[in-house]
Amino acid sequence: MKLKVKLLKFSAGRPVVIINEKFAAESSIHIDDRILLKSDGKSLITVVEVAKDFISRKEIAVSTEVAEGLDLKKKSEVTFEIIPQPKSVQIIHDKLNCKILSKKEIFTIIKDIVRNALTESEIAYFVSAVYKCGMNIEEVANMTEAIYKTGFKLNLKNKLIADKHSIGGIPGRTTPILVSICAVAGLIIPKTSSRAITTAAGTADAMEYLCGVDFDVDNLKKIIKHNNACLAWGGSLGLAPADDKIIQVEKLLNLDPKSQLIASILAKKLAVGAHYLLIDVPYGKNAKVTKKEAEGLAKEFVKISKKFGIKTQCILTKSEEPLGNGVGPALEIDDVIKILKGESDCHLLKKKSILLSGKLLELTNKAKKGKGIDLATKILESGKAFEKFKSIVKSQGGKIKRFQEPKYKKIIKASKNAKISEINTKKMNMLARIAGAPLDKLAGAYLHKHLNEKIKKGNPLLTIYSESKSELEHAVEYFKKEKPLKLK
Repeated sequence: MKLKVKLLKFSAGRPVVIINEKFAAESSIHIDDRILLKSDGKSLITVVEVAKDFISRKEIAVSTEVAEGLDLKKKSEVTFEIIPQPKSVQIIHDKLNCKILSKKEIFTIIKDIVRNALTESEIAYFVSAVYKCGMNIEEVANMTEAIYKTGFKLNLKNKLIADKHSIGGIPGRTTPILVSICAVAGLIIPKTSSRAITTAAGTADAMEYLCGVDFDVDNLKKIIKHNNACLAWGGSLGLAPADDKIIQVEKLLNLDPKSQLIASILAKKLAVGAHYLLIDVPYGKNAKVTKKEAEGLAKEFVKISKKFGIKTQCILTKSEEPLGNGVGPALEIDDVIKILKGESDCHLLKKKSILLSGKLLELTNKAKKGKGIDLATKILESGKAFEKFKSIVKSQGGKIKRFQEPKYKKIIKASKNAKISEINTKKMNMLARIAGAPLDKLAGAYLHKHLNEKIKKGNPLLTIYSESKSELEHAVEYFKKEKPLKLK
């Protein structure tokens, strides 16, 4: 049976169709069932939603993902067939019981995620299973390979392709600074970052305040050729589509399982052709991992990297507070600009950025051992790194602009003469998210004081920013209740 297409201007993050309630009952189709949609020789697996009066019995409404995937127009017609539950659902059930999965089983799950054969709830069960039971080294390596091989590759064909990644959790953007410094030094840095999962901003979220981050492979190659680097969002490239779908679910669950984290990072580095990789592993009381966990994670990264021919070094640093002053997309990128322009050290951010840059320069033999920090500092202080950053931003369709205060803000002042005894990074991230970050680029928090610094009664401690009055009020309530900053 043919159905007339009704184009809807909405993105569901996955291919979704809506059919009439009575037609669904007659056809024995239920919410979240999978159907294979066909049009002009193309086919796509979609997930079903049902509506009562919104659509007629001979129509099918489609999300933008379906319209683009099948190249549907206003008067297009489609046919469909119901498809059974995929085998990967049973494999996910086995993983929930902590079974060690074979390479074939892992590839089956990842392939089904890529072709939209699994619903969000089923992917959520997979994420939960990995979080609950973990994966051994072989499983992680197999998942890395599966994610990598089910996506596109950049194929830059250069021997000096390097990359840097942080496991996240700590506010502060070292990546744009490192990329700018190392690109000046002659490294090729095709930096494709993810968006925030548990923090107030990922590098892609922060860069989006200044320029575009969403490019196809051809345009990205042009940007890299012109600058030796890019600072883009990996989700638009199809380099690791399974990982992007998994990350969407991780955001909803607020989970980032260790095994998935390793596979995610390494698969994307393989996709861009990286031969050298520096991984920042912050640890501490309020970081994602403890020191012991960080050491274990670093060993796994290096061990699995070797299987794929990537020379990897992990840098472990104790992190007890945000690196810079800002927490939130625009605030964090403004810290980056201040450092590149030589206006401020932004607390610990400059020092950490130079450290990581120096280590990557040494790893790639652009600097002699022990001399990387000196070279990174020289490039930064010469102004060349800022010129490189400006060039990247321009190539990505943007321009340098500074933080502009949004409509609403609240200055939190110290209630007494005291010293900052604790800054809970997890709570700071949540505070900024409640204020509207990362979707609201101007939302977040600005720290006027840092750990162990003294403050006088009545002086500014923290400023919370938001585009929404209600979100600002909720953020202030959260601050009062959870006390992300403690005074002593």
